[in-house]
This record gives sequence, C-alpha cells and structure tokens, in this order.
Amino acid sequence: MKQEESRQQTTDGDAPDGGRRKTLSCLAEWSGAAIVWTISGGIPHALGAGNAAAAADGKALTFVQISDTHLGFHKEANPDVVGSLRQAIADINALPQAPAFVLHTGDVSHLSKPEEFALARDIFKEIRTDRVHAIPGEHDAIDDGVSGYLKFFDHDGKNRAWYSFDQGGAHFIALNNVLNFNMGRLAALGEEQLAWLKSDLAGVSRSTPIVVMAHIPMWTVYEPWGWGTADAAQALALLRPFGSVTVLNGHIHQVLQKVEGNIALHTARSLAYPLPTPGQAGVGEPGPLKVPAGELGKLLGTRQLTVVPGAQRLAMIDRPLVR
Repeated sequence: MKQEESRQQTTDGDAPDGGRRKTLSCLAEWSGAAIVWTISGGIPHALGAGNAAAAADGKALTFVQISDTHLGFHKEANPDVVGSLRQAIADINALPQAPAFVLHTGDVSHLSKPEEFALARDIFKEIRTDRVHAIPGEHDAIDDGVSGYLKFFDHDGKNRAWYSFDQGGAHFIALNNVLNFNMGRLAALGEEQLAWLKSDLAGVSRSTPIVVMAHIPMWTVYEPWGWGTADAAQALALLRPFGSVTVLNGHIHQVLQKVEGNIALHTARSLAYPLPTPGQAGVGEPGPLKVPAGELGKLLGTRQLTVVPGAQRLAMIDRPLVR
C-alpha cells in the first residue's frame, strides 16, 4: 500500500527493565481514531466518528470502538498520546447522538504502570457516554499478568479480564487473549476461558447478534510477530452457529478485515503511533514508526463504513484529524 510504503522504517521504543518489558515497549499500534458501530435490524455496521448517520435510526444501538491508546508512551513516534486520545474524544463527543458506550480493545497503557491506568480512567470520564468497556492488551499485562490492570478496570468485580453483557438486543463478549504473549509465539485464550465462553453462549438465542472483542486478532495475520490467537479456531467454532457475529480486535495498529461465513473479523487502528506492515522490507519486528514532521496528524482520523445496496463490501471513507 502506498501509504504504508511512504513511512520511514525507523523504530522508536522505550527501554524498560526486563526482556519482556523491552520487547513490549517496542510494540504498539499505529495512529488512528474511533470507529463508531451501530446495530440496526440485528446487523452491526461501522460508521465514522462524526458522521450523523450513526443517529439516523433512533432504535439503533450505537457504540464506539477505540484501541491501543498506549498512555505512558512519550517518544518521537508520538510524544503526545494523551492529546491524540483527547482529540478522538472530541470527535466522539461531537456525534449528534451520544454512543451508548465505548469499547476499548486493549493496550490502554504502555507499560502497565498504575499511574498510566489511573490517567486512562480519568480521561475516559471525559467521554459523553454511559460506560467504557475495556479489555487488556499485552502492554497492560507486563509484570504481574492483569492484576494491576484489574485494579482499575475490573468490569464486573469478579477479578477476571473476560466478561459478557447484553444491550440493545445484542450479546457482547469480552475475551482476554494476551497472557503469555511473546514475540514469535501465538498467545491463547486457554481452556478455562473457552469453557466459560461455551457456557456463556449456551443461554443465548442463535438469532441474537454477537459482538466479540479481543485485543489480538482472532485469526493468524502474521505468526512471526505473534499477530494471531493460537486457539481462535476453537472459539470461532463456538460462535459459528449464531447468525450474526462481529469480532473486534486491535493490536496490529492497522485495519484488516476477514469474513468467514457469518463471522466478520475486524482489526482497528490505534491512537498512539504507526506500526509497519508484516513482511515490510528491512523490518524484523514491529516497533513504533516515526513519520515525517506533519504527517502523524494525517494518520489520525476516523473511518466511515457504509453498506452500499447491491455491493458485497462496505464502502470506506477515512477522514484524518488534520485535514
């Protein structure tokens, strides 16, 4: 892609203590903005933040997806990630109809520090919405698993990073697929979480729209970089009997889509900094990319997706924050 090829292939990571912390400090998603989702007629559709179409159907459930805020990152690839997040929040707050809630698909923090989680919790309160539903990314689980993350984002008080809820006629499922993450090896959900997922789905009607969020893609995008989930096939097999399943991921800092029958899988951009594309010449592992001066704001923005009658694919329009 021309836009990807125009980026400078330089990395810009922190150097915290410990091998895993050092590795994770070099991993982050590339700058993007909120994705607005609306469920109408039982089918989720994506709309650009700032697009009035999100409020066109008063009966529709509208929510927003953000991802990979990496609060605590402060290097040249984006020295003001707080400003990027607040700019996205301004877009969300400008929607003609406030979203019912916001989904954050992981990497809330950059180095799992309590002050980073606290900052995120405080800034999220600026969003004009009822609640922010979050899941951890691998950057939120660096030293002590997700115990530090759960002190700030324990969704239902059960001291675990997976949960579900119902709203607007849809069933939402949050999964944790970042434990035991290492470069070059796919992380997994694990037997306990898969058993919970099976039990959770047992009481849901097959006609109910299902929306799943997990940080790492639920299909193998690029195994050498750990861009996939080892036991995703088992989870997708449990979801396949349902008529409408949408899976929302982050982690890879670029937008990809895969459709498997009635299951549509989407990755999202981040609100932090660019990452290289897999297999890009001269790039051995994914680290923050520094882009030329004035270019970062052009990579931050919104994406509008519209269902075009008679067309198989969604129409997409990217709107940068700097335009």
